[in-house]
Amino acid sequence: MPSAEIISIGTELLLGEIVDTNAPYLARLLRDIGVDLYRKTTIGDNTKRIAQIIQESLQRCDIIITTGGLGPTVDDPTREAVALAIGVPTEYRPELWEQIQARFQRYGRQPTENNRRQAFIPQGAVPVENQVGTAPAFIVDREEKIIISLPGVPREMEYLMQNHFLPYLRQRFDLHGIIKARVIHTAGIGESQIDEMIGDLETLSNPTIGLLAHSGQVDVRITAKANSENEADQMIQELEKIVQERLGDMIYGADQDTLEGKAFETLQSKGWNLVVLEAGLNGDLIKRLASNPLLFLGGKVLTNTPGPDELNELAISYRQSSHAQVALGISLIPGAEKQDIYLSLISPDETQQFHRPYGGAPGNASRWAVNHALNLLRKL
Repeated sequence: MPSAEIISIGTELLLGEIVDTNAPYLARLLRDIGVDLYRKTTIGDNTKRIAQIIQESLQRCDIIITTGGLGPTVDDPTREAVALAIGVPTEYRPELWEQIQARFQRYGRQPTENNRRQAFIPQGAVPVENQVGTAPAFIVDREEKIIISLPGVPREMEYLMQNHFLPYLRQRFDLHGIIKARVIHTAGIGESQIDEMIGDLETLSNPTIGLLAHSGQVDVRITAKANSENEADQMIQELEKIVQERLGDMIYGADQDTLEGKAFETLQSKGWNLVVLEAGLNGDLIKRLASNPLLFLGGKVLTNTPGPDELNELAISYRQSSHAQVALGISLIPGAEKQDIYLSLISPDETQQFHRPYGGAPGNASRWAVNHALNLLRKL
């Protein structure tokens, strides 16, 4: 399988002024057609530094995809940077200038002289007309290495990839394979514990397993390379079965499944509805549950942070006054070295109280607490 790197160009990306959505989009497309992605790089609008990154990438991979820097202004350096990286000048293409002028005419506007800059591309490059914008894309294909330069506007980039460059890459590299991934979600267990239970599976070469820890949740990603989607699915299913046998009910779902969705499935199966009291979470749990007004009757944000006994009394009282079957109270009490999280869960079956001390980053405590609360509801 060929390998690729993505270079996102733009000082606004580098400084965090806007979020790069292009690179994740391209990564998924490359995965789906069976291209190994080695690296994603973000770099500012500097011609020499961009050229250096391109030259480094050419030593490591077969396909380089750049996004951004193809506009008409002085700080759009991608054309010059690619030319510098491969040791050629840029050259003017009259047909590109005609396309740009035609595009402006459709918009009822006249291009300015600086738009003519967009008609210059590296010598020997193959231009690709941008039918949804004014910045032409181009391909450099030399010495078994490919450089694809795309505009940074997401709509334009996506159109060009889907309609021009994916077919080109499939044909150019005779791509018939696929890389497919499935993400298994767990809750109520830490990353190190999961690693103890499935660490031997993490050494496999195909399919592979990787762990991704969140606050109060750990994902297990299974990735398979195969010649067809059916073959990849079969490989993933066989390994997923082993993971499920080892992790059991710590797994709550996969891919698009959410903890709140699974909690609602449990409530619905029992014919129960829910109210929530929360303190110290800024309404985060209530927000997660608000998507299902049929089962979630509402919640209150307390101004104080009660201890376990007071929280339990408040939850019992709120359940009675709201005529709900289930009440969940949660209180996050900050501390110097750790944060204490108290939970009270009252259902028609029983009353349960929990203490969950949290010693991680204080900014993650709320999400950690919310995920633990949702996991309790899932297991009712």
